[in-house]
Amino acid sequence: MHKYLRAVGFSSLEKTADLNILLSEVIKNYDCKKVVCTEKGMLFAEFSKEFASDCGIAVCGEYNEEGDFHIEYYFPYLSGSAISSTEDVIIERRADNEAYIGACDDMRLDISLIFHLINTADYLNSGKPGDQEFKSSAVSLSALCTDGKILLPVLKTAETAKEKQKKLQKRSALITAAKNGDEEAIESLTVEDMDIYNEISKRVNNEDIYSIIDNCFMPYGFGSDMYSVIGDIKDFSKEQNRFTGETLVKMGIVCNDISLDVCINEKDLLGDPAVGRRFKGVIWLQGTVEF
Repeated sequence: MHKYLRAVGFSSLEKTADLNILLSEVIKNYDCKKVVCTEKGMLFAEFSKEFASDCGIAVCGEYNEEGDFHIEYYFPYLSGSAISSTEDVIIERRADNEAYIGACDDMRLDISLIFHLINTADYLNSGKPGDQEFKSSAVSLSALCTDGKILLPVLKTAETAKEKQKKLQKRSALITAAKNGDEEAIESLTVEDMDIYNEISKRVNNEDIYSIIDNCFMPYGFGSDMYSVIGDIKDFSKEQNRFTGETLVKMGIVCNDISLDVCINEKDLLGDPAVGRRFKGVIWLQGTVEF
């Protein structure tokens, strides 16, 4: 049973028989179907059905020579509503099935963003599925979450917001220069990290940690596409899963200047979301790439 089914409104799904009924519903009454011939000459098929706006379940598999469809894997998904990054993207196939992951080095972060690729059929149909790197590709990021909290915002004035934006731009430029071998940029980043560490060490004795750390985007656990995030809520909505009636909370958040959409079951969210507040949670990062 996929852990993140509850994030799109299937928290009570426990039996394999019920899961099979649900997957059959997706295949028979799909909203979108894409069929692509793979390099091996097999017909790869991707069925997707929305159970709320922009979120649902995708079922992927292959047709055999007799025309029978066999499920290889499935996953719940949320489609991103805005472009999150336009950096170069690397696509790689997972070892166990026809699913793919994407990775991009966005200079606004010190890490590579690794995400589960939602539109696998589009990649296979791009005419060059053997290629792994795509230059300046538009990526729309989204995420599913099974445990989240709402935090109060950190008090910020217009001046501090502008200053923070300048620091982010400066740091992004330094990271770019450092990756190109600029020794001065590497030294500047090292000194900056030491200053940040010293400042946090002093403030943590008298302040709450979440008043010091405004946003964060950090890898979490052993999953390459799992992250712990804290981001500002820019918009949110509540919708019902049309199949189960469960309430879902969808939020557009900005984390370290990167925009992404997050979907979580209302029963898994602690606190009331509101524009200006912050969201904290462990997310499964997904992405749609324009090939």
